[in-house]
Amino acid sequence: MIIFDSVTKLYPGGYTALDGISLQIAPGELVVLSGHTGAGKSTLLKLIPAIERPTSGTVQVNGQNVSSLSRRAIPYLRRNIGLVLQETRLLFDRPVIDNMLLPLVINGHPPKEAARRAAAALDLVGLSGREKEFPAGLSGGEQQRLAIARAFVNRPSILIADEPTASLDSAYASEIAGIFGSFNSAGVTVLVATHDISLFRQWSPRRIVLDHGRLMEQ
Repeated sequence: MIIFDSVTKLYPGGYTALDGISLQIAPGELVVLSGHTGAGKSTLLKLIPAIERPTSGTVQVNGQNVSSLSRRAIPYLRRNIGLVLQETRLLFDRPVIDNMLLPLVINGHPPKEAARRAAAALDLVGLSGREKEFPAGLSGGEQQRLAIARAFVNRPSILIADEPTASLDSAYASEIAGIFGSFNSAGVTVLVATHDISLFRQWSPRRIVLDHGRLMEQ
């Protein structure tokens, strides 16, 4: 369960990114965030894994008050959250397999288990057999698929994506949307910020609309 209770986020200079947001997201939901550029979608997503903290109000994730978590506790929170940000943040100086293994090693998985999980995640996004290639040799859509596989490799209960289909052509965008749809069908809570809700329509997502930091529709 994800709960926002009267959440406001201000940035230096007085810019209001979110203004009194209250909402609940149940386990297993597929939620699409829509709204104009600057509506507050990215900020809302970043509050869930404590990349940002609210100025006022509270954010709860799986019973934890994220707003007041210590820095030491944040890595444990994020073990259950997969993140796909607008910048893929791939390690371009390392092959695909190393990009996949790093989060598993950080979380202490034994080598054999880490290798098995990495292979399974790459297979889910259609990148089996590409383990030794470097990200620079992948297309934009393939890089995005790698970022999604890396986000899912720890099998999180929550998957967050910020404009995962931006700058991709329609074919690649549909493929990426399909991957998120399949994760949600497997029981993962999925939150996606997008300008193109039509990509996700076949999964009947819940739609949350933001406008200048305010909740307009859900």
